[in-house]
Amino acid sequence: MIQNLPKIKHKDSPNFFLIAGPCAIENEDTPRRIAEKIVRITDDLKIPYIFKGSFKKANRSRIDSFTGIGDEKALKILQKIGEEFDVPTTTDIHEPYQAELAAQYVDVLQIPAFLVRQTDLVVAAAKTGKHVTLKKGQFMSPESMKFAVQKVTDSDNQNVAIIERGTMLGYGDLVVDYRGIPVMQQYAPVILDITHSLQQPNQSSGVTGGKPELIETIAKAGIAVGADGIFIETHPDPAHAKSDGANMLHLDLLEDLLKKLVRVREAIRSV
Repeated sequence: MIQNLPKIKHKDSPNFFLIAGPCAIENEDTPRRIAEKIVRITDDLKIPYIFKGSFKKANRSRIDSFTGIGDEKALKILQKIGEEFDVPTTTDIHEPYQAELAAQYVDVLQIPAFLVRQTDLVVAAAKTGKHVTLKKGQFMSPESMKFAVQKVTDSDNQNVAIIERGTMLGYGDLVVDYRGIPVMQQYAPVILDITHSLQQPNQSSGVTGGKPELIETIAKAGIAVGADGIFIETHPDPAHAKSDGANMLHLDLLEDLLKKLVRVREAIRSV
């Protein structure tokens, strides 16, 4: 997936690739600070990197939850980050009309897990010609993602990858089934979404919870079973992030984690 992605660096590195950034574009300064630090880290470690930020949050538990700072304003911030740091960028879309809109500003279009069966949305993203990432629905088997991938490839777009982000375990928790990674790699490259796999949705407060203390555990396991990439949401102040702060990685902890994951990758490749 990454070999022909515009602006991707270190594409021939033996490392996994990284999609990382804040959950949502909250303002102009915070995502820039995040990008600046991650670019330095990934350049040092030779990890191919894609900056992520949601221009709009459509899937919210409560009507008073943060949804965004304005679609075009947030998309322009994403575009500016891509240009300033010379990295590809990605954002999620929720309705078919947003595909063409977002494609003007970012390199990769992400289909959210709850919407991955929406044919019109997936096809609209594919037809932009941009790279497409498909989040596996929390309610779907790994095998069923074959057909989501086919919707992209049948729309004359071969640039597609799958993001594993956990499977519902009861009403308010998720579990990662690592058996699904090699299954889905038969259809497309597979990225493990570390932080969303640790969400605890549908809490009684109406605010999603999480278990960030398990980020390193989930990440190491994903690299050990051969995930092609990892996805991490990170923030300099998760407690005050406007979205998904409960399961985010503190930005100051990212470098140490990535160094450990590079060593795990090296160990696995030497076996």
